Amino acid sequence: MNNINLSSLSEGESGTVAELYNTGDMRRRLMDIGLIKGTHITCLHKSPTGDPTAYLIRGAVIALRKKDSEKILILNSQPNTP
Repeated sequence: MNNINLSSLSEGESGTVAELYNTGDMRRRLMDIGLIKGTHITCLHKSPTGDPTAYLIRGAVIALRKKDSEKILILNSQPNTP
């Protein structure tokens, strides 16, 4: 089992949310878009500078800043297979 923060995922890798360490309004926003424990998430694209990054969350593409994605713990990251 591999535990990493969301910002560590490379393009094409995915995992399951284990814990949100965000607080306040950002935590509420993430939960409102469905980013809760057990949610499957895939890294789709990192900008050339690495910030922000686009993720596939429950069928929607969401861009998150690195400072926010660093506070999301992911379990079992693995590359997507066709």
